[in-house]
Amino acid sequence: MKIPLLAFNDNGIYCQQADVYLDPWRPVKNAIITHGHSDHARWGHQNYITHHTNIPIIRHRLGEINVTGKNWNETFVINNVKFSFHPAGHIIGSAQIRVEHKGEVWVFTGDYKVEDDGISVPYEVVKCHTFITECTFGLPAFNWTPQAEVITEINNWWAENKAEGKTSVLFGYSLGKAQRLLKYLDTDIGTIYTHGAIENMTNVVRPLVDLPPTTLVTYETKKEDLLGNIVLAPPSAHGSVWIRKMTPFVTGSASGWMAFRGARRRRAIDKGFVLSDHCDWFSLLDSIKASGAERVICTHGYTDIFSKYLRELGYDARTEKTQYEGETAEMEKEMEKEVETEKEIRE
Repeated sequence: MKIPLLAFNDNGIYCQQADVYLDPWRPVKNAIITHGHSDHARWGHQNYITHHTNIPIIRHRLGEINVTGKNWNETFVINNVKFSFHPAGHIIGSAQIRVEHKGEVWVFTGDYKVEDDGISVPYEVVKCHTFITECTFGLPAFNWTPQAEVITEINNWWAENKAEGKTSVLFGYSLGKAQRLLKYLDTDIGTIYTHGAIENMTNVVRPLVDLPPTTLVTYETKKEDLLGNIVLAPPSAHGSVWIRKMTPFVTGSASGWMAFRGARRRRAIDKGFVLSDHCDWFSLLDSIKASGAERVICTHGYTDIFSKYLRELGYDARTEKTQYEGETAEMEKEMEKEVETEKEIRE
């Protein structure tokens, strides 16, 4: 029986011929890493290989690791297996991994999106025979509004809050989403303040992308300083003691999950902005078609629904379990409840 070029085991996605793993979730000897989010870049591997722009990000999160950087489309060979990184468009430094051996080509997308966000290198179509894709938002209900429209909505919201004498607190993940928001916030409206987690990560990526100035919220910051301005914070800050000094404030959250009616209510968010660093349903389908792949392996997200639809389209599609979490495992569980509730209502 032929051994597949890439196989899923208890440690991660394994290439036996090269004895390397792609985004392994348990400590291994050799790991090739797509990007810096903690569910894909984990501590404990002996050797890391990643795109060079991802190195400062994972070192910030993991410490002094043994890591080698590669350029886009640079082929590196391990035991006759060819590997290369190609832009994934997910966040700064995010990559797809192309794997080739004896004429057979696989692509592991990691997390990806096709819309150019202006801060990460745009997604590149890579032709292959087998396509390993995330499907975090693999439901037809997910159909993203263009980024420019969402950013305009966010800036208008901030301006309205300022007119009412309130602080705008906008939640987004500290790596990726926060910098994407920061890039387009209108500084003519006011000052951009940041939570420490976002400030620290933003300082890491500033050499890689042009971003406006920010002011860190500290113990010395007075609520009068914040009134009318905007504060970028990670979702974990919501409901914390830290946020109390923002009073009076209005909260907003930028996430693909805001497409669900109940997401904002469950998280006690005043305003939801549908802005995701992942593909929507239609982008997933377009990306798979563009790859030319005949075989598709679906990981993390709505894998069962999405793979079933792919099989109906004629693809050889299946699912594999991983320990990747998409945007967050907790939010995903909440949204699954929402889907079931809406399904019951329709039936």
